Amino acid sequence: MSESEIPKAPRLFPDNAAIVRIGEGLLDRTLPRADWTHEAHIAATTWLVRDRPDIAVDRRIAAIISAYNVAVGGVNDDSGGYHDTITRAYLAGVRAHLAPRDAAEPLVACVNALLKSPAGFRDWPLRFYSRAVLFSVAARRGFVPPDLAPFPVPC
Repeated sequence: MSESEIPKAPRLFPDNAAIVRIGEGLLDRTLPRADWTHEAHIAATTWLVRDRPDIAVDRRIAAIISAYNVAVGGVNDDSGGYHDTITRAYLAGVRAHLAPRDAAEPLVACVNALLKSPAGFRDWPLRFYSRAVLFSVAARRGFVPPDLAPFPVPC
């Protein structure tokens, strides 16, 4: 593995409140754009799946993230903004990570463990997709099934 392939250490969260702030800021579109990092994406989706059963994540995630992107001055087009296939790959990783965990575990411990696991790495979707498929316009605009391997199934 070359130096450029070594995963960067993730920025971990100090407490539950920091994660809830990210999730609520995403939902109400007040999260500063600079705070919408890879780690924030993972934290917000984990919080939504685990702690917000009132939100139909699979049905609403595209609209939630797309609306947030526009609210902070971004776009959702063929080359930028919301990427459906990457989002859904990480949702599969979040669900596989949550399945065997104790529901009483603090949110921060759960999110930080996910960020330190392979499913939290920036290149994790490339375990399931070729670059050509993952970074295609079709994959950005809608879900494209994996072309290399199936997603992990929650236990």
